Amino acid sequence: MPEETAGFDEKPEVPDGATPDDAAQPKTADSSSEEAAAPAGDSGAKSATSDRSAEDAAVLAQLDQVRTALAERTGDLQRLQAEYQNYRRRVERDRVAVKEIAVANLLTELLPTLDDIGRARDHGELVGGFKSVAESLETAAAKMGLQQFGKEGEPFDPTIHEALMHSYAPDVTETTCVAILQPGYRIGERTIRPARVAVAEPQPGAAPKSESAEGDTPSDKDADAADKG
Repeated sequence: MPEETAGFDEKPEVPDGATPDDAAQPKTADSSSEEAAAPAGDSGAKSATSDRSAEDAAVLAQLDQVRTALAERTGDLQRLQAEYQNYRRRVERDRVAVKEIAVANLLTELLPTLDDIGRARDHGELVGGFKSVAESLETAAAKMGLQQFGKEGEPFDPTIHEALMHSYAPDVTETTCVAILQPGYRIGERTIRPARVAVAEPQPGAAPKSESAEGDTPSDKDADAADKG
């Protein structure tokens, strides 16, 4: 009897209802794993996208907060700079005002001395060393801004003149300063002492010279000449 060779005549077990081709082509584990992995990959991509969107929204919210804080700090800095500039202007204005007041007080104390110098000059007593000292003092006062004003013949202005004497005069057409008793002094636009003057007004009821001159006709002048003759 011939010996049977094990394994060559055995056929693979075929499930019920399967064809021989199905038995000849065994299924592999790769296809099933790929089918199982496909849905898992899609869900992972969606989850990563949603996480990235949430992170972007958080970054944008933080960026808005930073911009708002920056705008507030910029406004605070601008207000602080404006307040500082106003403070500097006030300090400078106060410093100038204090300086002007100090200079005015000093020059006010020197006015009697300047009056004495003026009277000595008018009487011809300003000579020698006294003249040099007096002129130096006047020069220093002028450098500090002191200005003298007040002249005979100028119209009387109550804002800068102080009338100490009053009279009437036929040769004036308005209230006029006819004598300067004490000169006035100012520093810039600030008057530290008004000019003390004697004033004269037109005669009450006197017609101005221009009107009286226009009213005289040639016949009137001839009649006056005949009367005098």
